[in-house]
Amino acid sequence: MSTEAIEPHASSLPLNQRRRVFAGLILAMILAALDQSIVATALPVIAGELGGLNHLTWVVTAFMLTSTVSAPLYGKLSDMYGRKPFFALSIGIFLAASALCGAAQSMNTLILFRALQGLGAGGLMTMSQTLGGSIVPMRERGRYQGLFTGAFAVSSVAGPLLGGLITSHASWRWVFYINPPIGALSLALVLMSLPKVERGGQHAVDYAGAVLVCLGTSALLLVFNSASASFMSGLRLPLACVLALACFAALFFVERRAQEPIIDLKLFGNVPYATCVAASGIMAFAMMGSLVFMPLYFQLVLGETPEQSGAMMLPQVALMLITSVAGGRFSVGSLKRIATLLSIGVFLECLGLASLALLAHRGASVPLFLCAMAVLGAGMGIGMPNATVIVQNSVPERVLGAATATMGFVRSLGASLGVALSGGIMSFVLKRELSDLPAAFDTQALLDHGLGAIAQMSAAQQAQVVAVYRGAIGASLVAGGIVMFIGFLLVLRLARSRLPQR
Repeated sequence: MSTEAIEPHASSLPLNQRRRVFAGLILAMILAALDQSIVATALPVIAGELGGLNHLTWVVTAFMLTSTVSAPLYGKLSDMYGRKPFFALSIGIFLAASALCGAAQSMNTLILFRALQGLGAGGLMTMSQTLGGSIVPMRERGRYQGLFTGAFAVSSVAGPLLGGLITSHASWRWVFYINPPIGALSLALVLMSLPKVERGGQHAVDYAGAVLVCLGTSALLLVFNSASASFMSGLRLPLACVLALACFAALFFVERRAQEPIIDLKLFGNVPYATCVAASGIMAFAMMGSLVFMPLYFQLVLGETPEQSGAMMLPQVALMLITSVAGGRFSVGSLKRIATLLSIGVFLECLGLASLALLAHRGASVPLFLCAMAVLGAGMGIGMPNATVIVQNSVPERVLGAATATMGFVRSLGASLGVALSGGIMSFVLKRELSDLPAAFDTQALLDHGLGAIAQMSAAQQAQVVAVYRGAIGASLVAGGIVMFIGFLLVLRLARSRLPQR
């Protein structure tokens, strides 16, 4: 079913009303994007209070996992039954879970509530982008998408800065308690400004596809995060691999035959669409891997406070904001021109990540890190909006909802894998290197409490442990750089190919 049959077309909404809806959608996107990374600078403090540093990446991974698997479900169900009720449902789940996260008394309960929060966040991202594409005329989509993507990207990068400020001046719990008032304003703007619409007729819900997406994605993320998951031992890891492969293989056949598939595989026959969906996932993979672990590096290796480590993300935030807005305004003309801008952005991201990995391994000075992060931010700001514009402009208007939801799913999957794989690599290197330290070191305390355990050591012992953390986090950054280079090859090929003039 086309988007126009579900929600009013852009031209049917007065400009002021459209702006209010768009403002509410931007706020919702900011909330969902912030909570992907705002806990990054609070993670060492959370581990110090709740324990369980060895499972710390699950605070992020649980959120990313559930937001990933829920995104295509929200997208398809909203195609069938309307965007507005599912936007309200997702923001309600998100806000309730935020309050529960703030009240968590153990690492296990925090991870559980973060998973619930992710269920809401998956809907916020999908509904915001789909509603935004529906209410904005196609000729203005590039300009508005630059603002949308800028809000998503800058919020993701600004998360560690805000998290550091809150953790240093209040409590890590307020990282979650700030969500309800902002979410209430977003919900009010959208519900009061978006008119009521009639639901569609009878639909065939793709239950099999939904189950396979959830099982396959969950198993895949468990495989990539197995290094930091104590329960993924023995036969469980190969079984998870087999389950992931089996689910995705079955999904391929089920979706080809489904009357209204959760993921429309026919869209991937469109080369510009398929390439940019893949590029979006790759950019999210690299972005989240760097956003989560760079603040950890600044605190554990460089000895910065949460507030200082958050402030060190400012160059990345500033360059991303400038280039995302500018990139949206330049996203006009042929798809080939936009693809060229995309390839420039992805190249800068490759350069930034490679520089960060090298600097981390060498233990470089702070100014060099800031320069590398500025380059990374510029690449993200140029790349992300142009990838989204190509995705939305290379498909017919009638499949915009399904196309946007699929892009959101792949982007969320990429971000989830970025955190899981980077965290898994870090945990693997940490366990291996810490086990080689003298018996005087309390390895389990280092894995569980990080900063708290390091603070109790002598200067000589601290130097040894810091060297281990430097190598572990540096290895996780290398993984992001390699994946980003693959993305650059994809978009470079697209920029050099013949593209339609749409």
